Amino acid sequence: MGRTSTFATQFRRRREGKTDYRKRIALAKSSMPRLAVRKSNKYITAQVIRYSPEGDRTLVHVNSRKLRDFGWKAGKKNLPAAYLTGLLAGTIAKKNKIESAILDIGFSTPVHGSYCFAALKGAIDAGLKINAGAEALPSDDRLHGKHIEQFAAKLGPDAGKRFGEISKSGVDLRNLGALFEQAKAKILHGK
Repeated sequence: MGRTSTFATQFRRRREGKTDYRKRIALAKSSMPRLAVRKSNKYITAQVIRYSPEGDRTLVHVNSRKLRDFGWKAGKKNLPAAYLTGLLAGTIAKKNKIESAILDIGFSTPVHGSYCFAALKGAIDAGLKINAGAEALPSDDRLHGKHIEQFAAKLGPDAGKRFGEISKSGVDLRNLGALFEQAKAKILHGK
């Protein structure tokens, strides 16, 4: 009868599916801040985090809920909102004298053109130096919400039922590109 266990219990955050420690140690070895992009059921969050042995320090934290302050009344977890959230995080990071970072998408699957790469494009447009392949970034039409405009136009008068919460706030989804440009200008020029 054996007296030692051959089974090693994993770290709690690994068991809960929150942390990939192999990826985390690789990012920590780079000694650069990381742009962590996460999506919840309602919002997109972008953080600039710096590793330290005592514990990570969050230097910049932006949630897509903050976009209301810049006139963005449309959805808070779509592609244009992800871009604007990354743009806002990059702008704040530049003000805090952070020049470069690396992308950290956590357990998200890296699908080209997805929300995490839209936030990355926003941070790059704000002036952060982050390595990224052009094929991974979404097209400008998708960033401006042209696909949402086309879908709303296709639905016609039934768009209010499909986009009920956004329609109640008075947003015309067939004109989302103009709203996007206004919010982008306010973020870049400080309200």
